[in-house]
Amino acid sequence: MAGSSAVWGIDIGQSSLKAIRCRLGDAPGRIVAEAFDYIPYPRILSQPGAEPAELIHDALTQFLSRNTVQGDRVAISVPGQNGLARFIKLPPVESKKIPDIVRYEARQQIPFDLADVIWDYQQMGGGAEEEGFALETEVGLFAMKRDQVYRALEPLADVGIEVDMVQLTPLALYNFLLFDQMPELPPADQYDPDDPPPSTVILSLGTDATDLVVTNGYRVWQRSIPLGGNHFTKALTKELKLTFAKAEHLKCNVATARDPKALFQAMRPVFNDLLTEIQRSIGYFTSIDRNAKIEKTVVLGNAMKMPGLRRYLSQSLGIKVVRLESFERLTGPEVVGAPAFKENVLSFGVAYGLAVQALEAGRGTLKTNLLPPEILKDRFIRSKKPWALAGAALLLLGCAIGYASSSWALGTVAKGRFEKAENRTSAMIRRSDDLKQQERDVKAEFDNVFNIGQHLVGNVDNRVLWLELLRAVSESLPRPDSPERRPKDIHKRKELHIQSLECQQVADLTAWFEGVKDKPPLNRKAPATGPSTGGAVAPNVAPTSAGTDGAASDLGPTGPGWVVQLTGYHYHNPLATEPGIAGGQYVLETLIRGLEGSAISLPSIEKKTLVGNESKEAEQDLVSMKELGIGYPVLTYHGKTVEEKIDDPDADQSDATETGDPNAFAPEDPGIPGEAMTGSPISAGKEVKKIIARRVNFVVQFCWQPKPPTVRLEIKEENR
Repeated sequence: MAGSSAVWGIDIGQSSLKAIRCRLGDAPGRIVAEAFDYIPYPRILSQPGAEPAELIHDALTQFLSRNTVQGDRVAISVPGQNGLARFIKLPPVESKKIPDIVRYEARQQIPFDLADVIWDYQQMGGGAEEEGFALETEVGLFAMKRDQVYRALEPLADVGIEVDMVQLTPLALYNFLLFDQMPELPPADQYDPDDPPPSTVILSLGTDATDLVVTNGYRVWQRSIPLGGNHFTKALTKELKLTFAKAEHLKCNVATARDPKALFQAMRPVFNDLLTEIQRSIGYFTSIDRNAKIEKTVVLGNAMKMPGLRRYLSQSLGIKVVRLESFERLTGPEVVGAPAFKENVLSFGVAYGLAVQALEAGRGTLKTNLLPPEILKDRFIRSKKPWALAGAALLLLGCAIGYASSSWALGTVAKGRFEKAENRTSAMIRRSDDLKQQERDVKAEFDNVFNIGQHLVGNVDNRVLWLELLRAVSESLPRPDSPERRPKDIHKRKELHIQSLECQQVADLTAWFEGVKDKPPLNRKAPATGPSTGGAVAPNVAPTSAGTDGAASDLGPTGPGWVVQLTGYHYHNPLATEPGIAGGQYVLETLIRGLEGSAISLPSIEKKTLVGNESKEAEQDLVSMKELGIGYPVLTYHGKTVEEKIDDPDADQSDATETGDPNAFAPEDPGIPGEAMTGSPISAGKEVKKIIARRVNFVVQFCWQPKPPTVRLEIKEENR
């Protein structure tokens, strides 16, 4: 395990090994470079005939012969094309639930079994948090196949270097750029996604691939372009018929070549391909981030020293291209002033970025680590082994001393002296165990009963909703007079007969309201007060919301709910020459008036108390129809006044003569077309006394958007 404050950033590239040893400086925002190494390979790893494993092993052996990593933390990079990077914008979510959501996203975004990959994530800067909820949160998700990580670690393990951090090359470049080239970023809480800071493109031209990273310091996008310095060399070998080594030498010394124009002409296709890929990448980035403003491009890699390449990119891209001559926030004269470091400064960006992350320097830098967790676990256990051995030795010593002292004490006393007390103690222990077991049994039984009770009393709201609906309908019906005060004339009795109550759930009540909005609600007078002639009453009167008593019309109910239909009839139909209301108007003045404006008594849900082991009688609350979610009652149909014979409800039928069919039914007015014939069964074998009654059938509909008791209580609390 690391024991010093210094770190090594090691970049094992395709053509050379770059390493830099750094520590935090005394001044804020500064890093001190204490040592570096640049070891070119005899051959490029991808060159025909090269042995990559042997070349890397030799370079690492040479590195260890000139430097020591004992006690220092070591960070290495792996090529970006070998890993996966995704940046995911999360919806508003509780901050504590972000790890669960990221774990879910990892299963969706990573095209492999999570057991076969090493992955990590980091919440990017620039988001906000309000009342525990993360807003405008972007998360970076990074992964790499487990076998590729172990292949990257194998050369270092072979020479005895323990790696503490593994990072993708593009992300190491992002850390370098953020720390060294973007020190004036505003604080994260001032980040405005609609007006972000200018973005910078970093272009690292490697041997076989080019890493392109675009960032404004808070958001980052990266892509690996499969073109590098090797492609220029291959173009020279193909066009000029040169060996690979000769072409590589000419590429690195174009300015002193005998015919530079011929060299550039041979490499022109590669220039064009590289420019096309860069333009395509930047174009795609600006298409997904319309608010981005690219300010400049920073180029890295020794291949960028090729004459004319930087000017060619600047003119073609229309963006300022900057080639660094030194690092702004890296100090240490023995390193930054060394000729070898200055000569190859463009190739140290990745190693510098690794050191920045390992030192945890800079605000907003990425801190993800793709080192397999099992390696960290093994190292932790190994570091604790000496302490574990010491602890075990002390434990054995203590046990030995305890055993010896106990043996000595046991030898000084007689066995029978404590036998009685030991027996009593054993009995008490057994008694205690029995009581504990009884306690566990009783507790288990209690938990079982409690769970049953929880299931029984759970979801009370849903159980009482329909009871409340039926209570509301019942309370809206007219109250009949007592038998002593009931009129003898059946046409004057305050009665409505409900034959059926039907409910239909709909996704949006708007369509239902459009179909019934011309039907009469409360306080809309019928054309006449005498017997009805059928159809809807006052069809041209616009409806109003419940309880408005003639106020301006509204837009009606919206959203999901229930359409409740009451089908029934009544005999409250006096003749035109008699006083009183009849037909549909009677339904309007009774049932619909009740459904619009009445209130019912329901048990209070906020005043339930217990006294001792007995519950007090529940206190009552007056709840209006609107509070129950009932509204917009309409009379959708009332039939013509039809005379029919019915059993005389006040007649004494005890002496009726025996006649008629015992299975017959007295027919009633069919009412609504298609309605089944219903009636009262005739007393089997007896002729009953009949009277003539004037009957009107009706249909009432209203909407119901249930408001459970707990919801009503919340609304009541908010309005206090």
